[in-house]
Amino acid sequence: MAEEIYNEESIRSLDWKEHIRLRPGMYIGKMGNGSSPDDGVYILLKEVIDNSIDEFVMGNGKSIKVTVKNNKISVRDYGRGIPLGKVVDCVSKINTGAKYDSKVFKKSVGLNGVGTKAANALSSYFCIRSIRDGKSKLVEFEQGNITNDQPIQDNTSRKGTKVTFIPDKELFGKYRFINEYIEKMMWNYCYLNPGLTIIFNDKKFFSENGLFDLLQKRTDADMLYPIIHLKGEDIEVAITHCKNQYSEQYYSFVNGQHTVQGGTHQGAFRQALVKVIRDFYGKNYDSSDIRQAINAAISIKVIEPIFESQTKTKLGSTEMEPGGITVLTFIQDFLKKKLDNYLHKNTDVAEEIQKKIQLAEHERKAMSGVKKLARERAKKASLHNKKLRDCRVHYNDHKKDDRVDSTIFITEGDSASGSITKTRDIRTQAVFSLRGKPLNSYGLTKKVVYENEEFNLLQAALNIEQGIDDLRYNKIIIATDADVDGMHIRLLLITFFLQFFPELIKEGHVYILETPLFRVRNKKKTHYCYNDKELKLAISDIGSNAEITRFKGLGEISPNEFKNFIGDNMRLDPVILGTEASIQDLLKYYMGKNSKERQDFIIDNLRVEEDIEDINNE
Repeated sequence: MAEEIYNEESIRSLDWKEHIRLRPGMYIGKMGNGSSPDDGVYILLKEVIDNSIDEFVMGNGKSIKVTVKNNKISVRDYGRGIPLGKVVDCVSKINTGAKYDSKVFKKSVGLNGVGTKAANALSSYFCIRSIRDGKSKLVEFEQGNITNDQPIQDNTSRKGTKVTFIPDKELFGKYRFINEYIEKMMWNYCYLNPGLTIIFNDKKFFSENGLFDLLQKRTDADMLYPIIHLKGEDIEVAITHCKNQYSEQYYSFVNGQHTVQGGTHQGAFRQALVKVIRDFYGKNYDSSDIRQAINAAISIKVIEPIFESQTKTKLGSTEMEPGGITVLTFIQDFLKKKLDNYLHKNTDVAEEIQKKIQLAEHERKAMSGVKKLARERAKKASLHNKKLRDCRVHYNDHKKDDRVDSTIFITEGDSASGSITKTRDIRTQAVFSLRGKPLNSYGLTKKVVYENEEFNLLQAALNIEQGIDDLRYNKIIIATDADVDGMHIRLLLITFFLQFFPELIKEGHVYILETPLFRVRNKKKTHYCYNDKELKLAISDIGSNAEITRFKGLGEISPNEFKNFIGDNMRLDPVILGTEASIQDLLKYYMGKNSKERQDFIIDNLRVEEDIEDINNE
């Protein structure tokens, strides 16, 4: 093999758009197809909106209009508008912006002048119009290249900026937008910016009480006590505990950015909360007992924040500003004053919190023996766990660039797991095999997680006993047959997650694998069909002599074929908990005792499935 020549000609300098398109992960994280809330198409939307939010924060414009239709995105704000002579530079020259000077945009989200440039370079169409001082400037781009640079014109419309773009299918492939993800994003913007109105696809989003509204909306109705809402300069906190919950749930933000992976501020809040509670009651309660079933939201504003990636999902800053007070000291001082005062004034709330801590302590001690046996069993199983066929890359390994691709398939039986195991990507895809239908965990205590071997091994595989901070897989995919039994298994697994680890679903980690129901082929063509509509189209394309195969289960799909369904074009349905949904109400309705309401629902929604022969005869 000839040695490759390494000389001056080997060195290339890329222009800004070439680099973004060649290495998009450096700018927007993973690409994705829109099935995950952290996929690139949502990051592009967020980056554009962030600029409009910064205008609002600086006191310019009280509303933002967002439209997403047919993969075309439009964001219109009513701020000051970009200075007309710099419109082109702001969206096409890297490291260009007004946010390097803290006097102009103090504590803003966008600091590096990258976001809109990434949206521009990664879009097949990008248009920006700025209106200010009775004049406007419009520029259109394709993949970052200018296609239409209009001269400055008179314009009597309201001042502000409008950005319209279409993410490039050459890069993103076949993608889609899930409105629930966007609506959650819009709500977060409104919670963090009380008084801001966002219109998304003609739906109005507005919050008057900030994080209080967030916690009120995201927390089940079984709160132990009214939400504690505390505000100070550069910090806002909302806290409550829930009755029927075991895990901790946090919503953390920095400069209006939802830090879904937490960071130094979230860690500092957890630590500071424990200290303040211990000091208030004068007892050295275990930290896990204090934080069990807590639901809290924290937002801080930091000068020149340092995030661990361009997507700003995790705060790395240890100081509130360069050379200033530490984040931990700042949060601790705030809680020491505000929360301590609140508990002294509201003794009934203080009593409820203490009762909750004591109950958690009692349960922990009662379960200690069961936990010890379960851990020993899990440890033994981890050495030789026939249920788990692990992968090499895990989500909690922050040194791995492709950790976000880490996936575990939960399969039904050995035949299905066999097909997936033979075709999976051993680097990023693990398989956990169920014996059959798991236990219905509704109404049971967490003791069942340790006593039930299957649940205990699943918990150990996911590494979520102490919460999801060290979750081993970014995507938890339920892969069951598309029949009644398969649907039932899906429900039982989702019940388990909602009952004991709801944050897995709330944070968008749980999915349902879509696999084809039919294969339609002749000697020249093969179509895989996921529904009746696709089946009819395939038959129409191939003709009446087509060979039609109905896949009754995953085990019937050969490994050679299965690799097409868990690769780059994998179809996933995210399990989404609506903002209005109460977990306990959902579980009671679907998994509780059989009720007339549920019986009536089933009767009213029965559907008759057509036979394949009937379709062929049409």
